[in-house]
Amino acid sequence: MKLPSHRDLISGRASGPAAVLARGGLSFASFFYGAAVRARNEAFDRGVLRAHAASVPVLSIGNLTAGGTGKTPVVAAIVDWFTSRGVRPAILSRGYRAHAGGVNDEKLVLDQLCPGVPHLQGPDRVISARTACEREGAQVLVLDDGFQHRRLARDLDLVLIDALDPWGAGRLLPRGLLREPRAALRRADAVIVTRADQCTSEQKSRLIQEVRCDRPNEVPIEAVFRPTGLINAEGTCAAIESLDAVAAFCGIGNPEGFRRTLTDAGVGQIAAYPASPDHHHYSEADMRDLALWAHEQRARSLLTTQKDLVKIPHCQLGDVPLWALGVRAEFVSGEQRLSGMLQDLVKRISAPNLSKFQ
Repeated sequence: MKLPSHRDLISGRASGPAAVLARGGLSFASFFYGAAVRARNEAFDRGVLRAHAASVPVLSIGNLTAGGTGKTPVVAAIVDWFTSRGVRPAILSRGYRAHAGGVNDEKLVLDQLCPGVPHLQGPDRVISARTACEREGAQVLVLDDGFQHRRLARDLDLVLIDALDPWGAGRLLPRGLLREPRAALRRADAVIVTRADQCTSEQKSRLIQEVRCDRPNEVPIEAVFRPTGLINAEGTCAAIESLDAVAAFCGIGNPEGFRRTLTDAGVGQIAAYPASPDHHHYSEADMRDLALWAHEQRARSLLTTQKDLVKIPHCQLGDVPLWALGVRAEFVSGEQRLSGMLQDLVKRISAPNLSKFQ
């Protein structure tokens, strides 16, 4: 018997006595998780745990939920903002779900989107920050998924909220997807609502009111993800219009967002493979199953995300061509506000006392 996915459990889609019992166990675990999160945050707020200041400005791009908000294209857009103005950024990330001795999918994608930009991975971003400044000559540090990593002090905290699933079932991990209570938004400097074009105006208004419960004067910045075309494992590009009879699959935090992006891009006749967990590593057996499924669907194209494609070194599975849909983040509301905050960071680069960590 196939076990229900975590998302099916926390959303209530999975039913029956076993699912009810599982949700009870997850709720019990959430109590202890929440207690640990609150204790840690209070320790930082009171100065019991110390935040280390870097020698250059630090910007964090993070979220409240576990995955699925579209951090990677937003990180790429902001890194591009700095590089286009002659500022040398470096990206710091934890390297979640990286293979032993290797890098994770997000770094592989960002290396494609931000060529030449140093990207250091490691659980201790204080050490990574020092290395980026001293060895790579970074003038600004961009923390990918850094909202909860409070050991490295930051000058600007941007928190992303997915318009399609803003609060991850409204509960803390593991009963829901929240890494922290919603009140943690008070630490942020600005909120960015992603996939703002994929929700109704009523849903967006309700989300803004929910954000204002913790940030009364917040006017969220809005971002959308625009398709840029197709790319395969060899770097060959193609137009989206060339697709026909598509079979799509993904292993990302918000598979529904990917499905809607495909629909909005005009991709028709989509057969959808059951979504894999976020950061899924594709085995040879996985790829054989996908090839067989695509053949059964009579698909003429297999389509996935860049985050998935970087873990599948093939231009086709079986006899079906494999492509990824490229996307870029575009800020459709609040762009001037965001640019102003980034410009303030640039002004601090030439400030004194940039030679060492504090």
